[in-house]
Amino acid sequence: MSQYAGLTLERWRGFDRDRQVLMIATEMHRGRLAVAPEEVRRAYERVLRLTDLTIQATEQPTFRRELLRWRDGIAELYLEARPAPERHQALLHVLLLMSREASRQRPYVLA
Repeated sequence: MSQYAGLTLERWRGFDRDRQVLMIATEMHRGRLAVAPEEVRRAYERVLRLTDLTIQATEQPTFRRELLRWRDGIAELYLEARPAPERHQALLHVLLLMSREASRQRPYVLA
């Protein structure tokens, strides 16, 4: 998680919601491509870190609520010894639907 260790909430707030969601999706995609279980686990750690920052930076209660629900699903995957790929894919799909710009990436990311 070292690449995001120094990322501050102030800096994260500088990105718009589309960018935040796309950055989280990028980490989800990396987790999907990871081979070793420890690589997948580190990807989920990064996803959780970025999601937590997004939750803190979000002022819209409905988006925050949905993101908190989504985070619960990621936390479950993080705790599993062998996360189900179809569950990972479903959560990635839901994440992409949370942003207009990110939803346009679904054909590329979910292929």
